[in-house]
Amino acid sequence: MEFPDGKYAWMVKIGEKGQFVIPKEAREMFDLQPGNEILVLGDVKRGLAILPREKQSEYVTRIFSEIDDGKQVD
Repeated sequence: MEFPDGKYAWMVKIGEKGQFVIPKEAREMFDLQPGNEILVLGDVKRGLAILPREKQSEYVTRIFSEIDDGKQVD
């Protein structure tokens, strides 16, 4: 399967404890190191999104500003 430039997808398995491993290529691409914190967002219609710490503030600010402006966040 081909994706547009800069877009990626990986398959992972969920273990018995609900854990999964972020693929090595993704960890390297996003410079994720042991001990880093990530934010997991969930939407029952759209699924899950995982954000590294440096993107959390940007996305949370956008989400809340759209809610405050009365816009529907898709």
